[in-house]
Amino acid sequence: MNRETYSLLENYMLSCMDDSAHDREHVYRVLYHALEIAESESGVDYDVLIAACLLHDVGRKEQFENPALCHAAVGSKKAFAFLTTHGFDTAYAERVRDCILTHRYRENNPPKSLEAKILFDADKLDVSGAMGIARTLIYKGIVSEPLYSLLPDGAVSDGEGDDTPSFFQEYKYKLEHIYDHFYTKKAASLAKERRQAAVDYYNCLYQEAASAYEEGREALDKLLTP
Repeated sequence: MNRETYSLLENYMLSCMDDSAHDREHVYRVLYHALEIAESESGVDYDVLIAACLLHDVGRKEQFENPALCHAAVGSKKAFAFLTTHGFDTAYAERVRDCILTHRYRENNPPKSLEAKILFDADKLDVSGAMGIARTLIYKGIVSEPLYSLLPDGAVSDGEGDDTPSFFQEYKYKLEHIYDHFYTKKAASLAKERRQAAVDYYNCLYQEAASAYEEGREALDKLLTP
């Protein structure tokens, strides 16, 4: 891929970014992760991989405005339209489109091509470790969701089995389990190195919140008169 083509794709990506949890820096990290993963694989089509990485989140704005939409589905269509409109070969545009369509974790729509698997892994790698925690907290703030919810007895829920959206619920539902869903050995290895940072942060945050409620409510009960 020449620099002119890269700049064309990059500029289109930049025009679509409007979410601080899925901003251009996330896109660059995914691209750089993908290139690192690709070094351990053979037969990678870098022109397809680079384009797919740069354009994988161009449908985020539409999903944010309408949560019923899937940003992967929307983004794949936008990317295909952009590429074909700008003179790229249809077969090439289809391969990029398919990578984007399957980069979001869905059991019924797994990535098939090598490039799609690398994009999937690179994107999930950016949800692992400390970076994944930070991005999740940013997003929860954007959509005004709390750090945690309370159990019927007033104690802090650890998020397990919660229906109420919160950071703890997201951690238990998604972040805790992403480490078992990588396609490439390199990405799995990188994620494993990051995992403990996320575990430690979650455990510390939960203990601090839970103890504040437990000890604080006990102290308050002693001070309140009948």
